[in-house]
Amino acid sequence: MDGMRSSYSYDRGIRQTVDWWLVACYAALVVVGWISIYASIHSTEPSSIFDLGSRSGKQFLWMMVVFAVDLVILFVVNPKLWEVLTPPAYILILVLLVLVIFLSDNVKGSHSWFELGPVKFQPAEVSKITTSLMLALVMGRQGFRLGNPRDFFKVTMVIGLPMLAILGESETGSALVYVGYIFVLYREGLSGWWLFVLAMCILLFILTLTVGWWLSAAVLAVVCGLCCLTLLRRRWRTSLKFRRRVVRWTLLGFAAGALLIFATGFIFDNVLQDHQRSRIEVLLGMKEDPSGVGYNVRQSMIAIGSGGFAGKGFLNGTQTTFGFVPEQSTDFIFCTIGEEHGFLGCFAVIALYVFMIWRIMQDADRSREAFTRIYGNCLAACLFMHLFINIGMTIGLMPVIGIPLPLLSYGGSSLLAFSVLLFIFLALNRQENKYF
Repeated sequence: MDGMRSSYSYDRGIRQTVDWWLVACYAALVVVGWISIYASIHSTEPSSIFDLGSRSGKQFLWMMVVFAVDLVILFVVNPKLWEVLTPPAYILILVLLVLVIFLSDNVKGSHSWFELGPVKFQPAEVSKITTSLMLALVMGRQGFRLGNPRDFFKVTMVIGLPMLAILGESETGSALVYVGYIFVLYREGLSGWWLFVLAMCILLFILTLTVGWWLSAAVLAVVCGLCCLTLLRRRWRTSLKFRRRVVRWTLLGFAAGALLIFATGFIFDNVLQDHQRSRIEVLLGMKEDPSGVGYNVRQSMIAIGSGGFAGKGFLNGTQTTFGFVPEQSTDFIFCTIGEEHGFLGCFAVIALYVFMIWRIMQDADRSREAFTRIYGNCLAACLFMHLFINIGMTIGLMPVIGIPLPLLSYGGSSLLAFSVLLFIFLALNRQENKYF
């Protein structure tokens, strides 16, 4: 039997086992990012795109290193090794997430970078890999059920511990990405009510800040009442015990929502930092500050809007050339694409991301191994959250929370982390495809 499997797997070579559509999509995004980085800095760092003294040159160097790492992960490392390494790697990164709070310098209000000579290392980027692997390991075990309180607690701890550590670093944007794991839990059987609860929490928080607690309380009461009546109407003929349980959960939900409403002010004033509060106030229209915290978003929207349908052309963007948008090679790289390549360029980039996420989910759903399936869904969730938050940030739909656009933004840690995250999945998927 082993001999037959070996012979059959030999017939399915690299061409049949690797998802080359994903690889091509990945390569296209990395190259587009590199070119866009050069476009965003060419006026302030006038040099060749390959100049190692400029950001584009450094990014090119990182690309070469990352491509080598990708090949090692895909063709050298045994995919089964990732399951073995997951627990110690998760613990190590968790320790680094805590240590960086005390051992790193304050950079723009956060303590999240280790400086190793000329190289900077951000554990929060790598934590997405270890958390995704740990979730896949825990949830992929035989007999695991999200409905079991003990199993649900394990999952909550796997996600919550690194998230709390990242919040301790004042990296709210990176911590917000972890909310995306709820979609993974949903695909693995979590009740849709949890997504509803998450949406309600966001709605109540915004209403309390912008209008007042009284409207939030009214909305909460109406929603709880409608949910209770709907459940009772659908299953009125069931036992009295069930009806009492519905009423009890409705009252508990109302109490939890009321607690959130009255805690909103404390969270906003004492948990969030000054710059985070200002960005949320500008986003929600609570105050105008076009020359202060709202400057980045305003200039980004001008850049994207001025690109029109087909853009101004490569290196011809005025907002980009004259450096009106701060952090344009990192968090606001998307506005460079919008100004120089217009709606068509933005659409093409978003289409590449959407295709990549769809392809990952398609491969994950076909997986026979629970570990591969769950890890693939974690990868898709991370990519989606980064895409949604970053692009929302550049067009004024999300607060500016300093989160990179995957594979496009300047930065070695981000590029390496997302590349490793993707190629681990490609390696796991390739291992399964050998035996079809």
